[in-house]
Amino acid sequence: MPLEGEYEPSPAQWIREQVELYEGSGGTQGTTLWDTGLPVVIVTMRGAKSGSIRKIPVMRVEHEGRYAMVASKGGFPSHPAWYFNLKADPQVELQDGPERRSMTARELTGDEKAQWWRRAVAAYPPYAEYQEKTDRVIPVFVLEAAHPAGPAKAPAPTGT
Repeated sequence: MPLEGEYEPSPAQWIREQVELYEGSGGTQGTTLWDTGLPVVIVTMRGAKSGSIRKIPVMRVEHEGRYAMVASKGGFPSHPAWYFNLKADPQVELQDGPERRSMTARELTGDEKAQWWRRAVAAYPPYAEYQEKTDRVIPVFVLEAAHPAGPAKAPAPTGT
């Protein structure tokens, strides 16, 4: 289910422009990070403080229909603002090229995080440098297909 509410564009010009190009072209343009040629996806989420709809491009790290989001912020000492958005409301919409899907974000730990971290560094090697630059442990989320919560099913009747 698409997120509803008022869209508040990013204060960062490059993010605003990339989101506009990506969405405006139906996912056929603006699909790579600047001039790197490395693919990005657009993630739509709800702002933790504002409640507004926020959109950001993130590196495309996909495996079997699931996606990673790496809260690197380029190795800065603090988490990116979107980290707190996902912690407050894990329901997101992801656009990968022309495809859009509702997903749920889950922060990873342990072996699962290590496995996704390796995938993320393979997709975007600077993540390893960012971790070396900062004392904080860079969080990694996995985005998985959202399963709408429907009414609870009554147990099947047993034969008598």
